Amino acid sequence: MKFIFPFLGKTREEYLDAGIRDYTKRLSRFVQVEIMVLKSRSPKSIPDMVFKHQEAELLLDKINSPSYVIAFDTKGQEVDSPGLARLVEDWEQNGLQTIYFLIGGHLGLHEDILKKADLVLSLSQLTFTHEMSRLLLMEQMYRAWTIKTGHKYHN
Repeated sequence: MKFIFPFLGKTREEYLDAGIRDYTKRLSRFVQVEIMVLKSRSPKSIPDMVFKHQEAELLLDKINSPSYVIAFDTKGQEVDSPGLARLVEDWEQNGLQTIYFLIGGHLGLHEDILKKADLVLSLSQLTFTHEMSRLLLMEQMYRAWTIKTGHKYHN
């Protein structure tokens, strides 16, 4: 199984980038992990919805078939950490090979992405920056695998 995380733009805050790298390394003990940093254009002088649509096209262009796509949105389904671990088990049992995890830029994900996603999840009812969301997602995916494998990290 391979997890692919296409990020819109690089993570600018060093402490967040260091955390993402750390959890990527930890997660890679359980599953193949790829982080794709996509060059996002500047939103200057174009309407927000046009910019979000451009980001959606950039993300969708990177998704290879067959794959499973998970989008993150505040209106998505909420799961706790054990529930996320159960989802990972389901993906594994269903033979999913490639899973994409999509987090929007500073404006969130365009509706096109949310409609095309196989699953829409929420990290929290709280609002986080897209860069913080990256770190939270990586940590939660690592936590899900530790729960699934009985590792003491979650306890």
